[in-house]
Amino acid sequence: MVYCGTICGNLLIIALVSTSKNLHTPMYFFISQLSISDILLTTDIVPNMLHVLLNNGGTITFIGCIIQFYFFCVSETLQCLLLAVMSYDRYVAICNPLRYASVMTWSHCSKMAIICWLVGFTIILSDNISVSMLEFCGPQTIDHFFCDLVPLLAISCSDTFIVELEMYLLSFPVAIIPSIIIITSYANIVSTILRIPSSTGRQKAFSTCSSHLTVVSLFYCTLFSVYVFPTRGQTLTISKILSLLYTVFTPFINPIIYSLRNKDIKRALKETIWKYYFSNFP
Repeated sequence: MVYCGTICGNLLIIALVSTSKNLHTPMYFFISQLSISDILLTTDIVPNMLHVLLNNGGTITFIGCIIQFYFFCVSETLQCLLLAVMSYDRYVAICNPLRYASVMTWSHCSKMAIICWLVGFTIILSDNISVSMLEFCGPQTIDHFFCDLVPLLAISCSDTFIVELEMYLLSFPVAIIPSIIIITSYANIVSTILRIPSSTGRQKAFSTCSSHLTVVSLFYCTLFSVYVFPTRGQTLTISKILSLLYTVFTPFINPIIYSLRNKDIKRALKETIWKYYFSNFP
C-alpha cells in the first residue's frame, strides 16, 4: 500500500506540474524532478524488499545487487542535489524577490536540473566500480533488505579501505556541500523573514519554504546518521530502520507534504478534477 501510494502520489505531482499552467514555476519544476527521483528510489528498493519479506528471505545475483546499489546511489545523490537547488530557489525568491524572474529563468532551471541528473549518474560510478571489484569468498548473506554499502563491505573478504575512503570523499560533493548550501540559504531566509515588519508577511514568506524544510530535515537527519556521522554502537537493526525511513517513508511522505501543505497544488488538483468531470459528464 505504501509503495502504491508513493508511485501514485509522485505521479500525481508530476502530472499536475506538467499540465497546470499555475504550476509552471521553478519551484514546482524542481518538485516534479524530486518526484521523479523518489519514483526511481522506491522502485529500485521496494519491489525486491517485498519479495524478500514475503518469502522470508531471497536471493539476488551479483550483477543485480550492483545494479540495485548503483541506482540507489544515483537516486540518493539526486535527492541531495535537488534539495540544495530547491533551497537556493527559495533563497532567491525570499531574499532577492525583485531579481527572481531574471535569476531563475527556465534556461537556468533546466541547466541546474540537467547538471543534477548528470552528476547523479556519473559521480558515484567510481565507488560502484570499486565495490564490484571486491571479492566475496565467505558466506554471501546480506543482512539487509537491499544491497547497501555497509552490509556489502561486511561480507567482503577483500581490503575495503579504498572503498571506504572513496565513500567518505564522495560524501563531500554529494552530501556535505549540498547541506552547507541548504544551511546557508535558510540562514539568510530566516534572517530576511525576521526583518519583515508585519506578522502576516512573515507567515506568508515562511509558508513558501516550510514544506521544503520539512522534507530536508527528514531526509538529511536519517542519511547523515547512517552514512556520514554514524552513531557509535549503532546496531544493524537501527541502521535498517533508518534506511527504511529515507528509502521508503521519505518518498511516500514527500508528495503528501507538498500537496497537503500547498494551496497551489490543491487548487491545481481541484481544477483538474473539475475539468475531467465536465469533459466526461456534461
